[in-house]
Amino acid sequence: MQIRTLLAGSAMLAVLAGCATGPTGQGAADNGMEAAQATYQGTLPCRNCEGIDLDVTLVGDAESAAEERTFDLQASYRAHPQNPPDENYEGNWEVLSGTADNPEATVYELTPDGEGQVYYFLRLDPQTLELIDPQRRRFQNNEMLRLKRL
Repeated sequence: MQIRTLLAGSAMLAVLAGCATGPTGQGAADNGMEAAQATYQGTLPCRNCEGIDLDVTLVGDAESAAEERTFDLQASYRAHPQNPPDENYEGNWEVLSGTADNPEATVYELTPDGEGQVYYFLRLDPQTLELIDPQRRRFQNNEMLRLKRL
C-alpha cells in the first residue's frame, strides 16, 4: 500500500506540478542555500512509464519578499504509452520547520499558480531534496524521490 501511495504521490507531483526545491540566496545561509537561484533534477517513479524527469529551479532566498520567492518546474515523461506533453509550472515557495519525525528539519512548500496541489520537499542537505507527503512524512522508498542540485 505504501508503494501505491508513493507512486500516486509522485505521479501527482509531476501532473500537478508541485515539485521543486528549496530557496537559495546569500541571505539563506540558515537554510543551507548558497545562491539566489538553485536548480535540482531527478527522476521520479512512474506507474505507466520509465520515469518522470523533473527540473526545478528556485529563485530567491528565505530573506526575500514572498512574491520574490518563485519556482519553475518542468516535468517530462519517459516512454509513456500516451506521449503526454511536457508540463511546466510556476509558483511561489515558503520555508517550513519540522517534519513528523524531526522538528528541526527544513521543508520547502511549493505552491503552483492557478490550479494545482501544494508539494513538500525535505532538505536532506544543501545538494539534496526529497519529496514528502503533505503531513510532512517521508515515504517508505524515499531514495526514489530525491532531486539533486546541479
